[in-house]
This record gives sequence, structure tokens and C-alpha cells, in this order.
Amino acid sequence: MKVKLRFFASLREALGGQGELELPEGSRVADARDALISRGAPFDASLARHRALRAALNQTLCDESAALAEGDELAFFPPVTGG
Repeated sequence: MKVKLRFFASLREALGGQGELELPEGSRVADARDALISRGAPFDASLARHRALRAALNQTLCDESAALAEGDELAFFPPVTGG
């Protein structure tokens, strides 16, 4: 299945604004992140497991256990702090 990718804030600067990812049926957000990390630089550093990141599936915040479906939009972005 294919999912659409979006990256925001510092991830957008490092990885570009959007892309696409092919994943096996039954994949979850964590699987997508791992697949992107396995691409190597710059994905491995930007999406590394030690980095705190948020995910949104079809414009709704989700955790990495959320299931993906064909055509979903998956976005990654750093946590936002305000002041």
C-alpha cells in the first residue's frame, strides 16, 4: 500500500515537504518511521528513535501504534512548545 508523507518544521527543512512510502498491508505508523529511518541519511538522523516526534494520521494526532491504510496521509513533526 502507498501512504502520502508530510514533514513539518525542522523535518521539512531536512527532508522536504512531502513524499510517498510503499508499505506492506497491516503496517502501522511505527513501521513507516522505521522504513524511513532505514533509507539512511538524512532520514536516519531526522527521524531517529531517540528524537521526540509527533505523528498525525489524516490530520489527526496519533501514536505509533495507529494502523495505516492505502492512501492515508501521514505527517511527522517535532513537538511544539509555546511561550
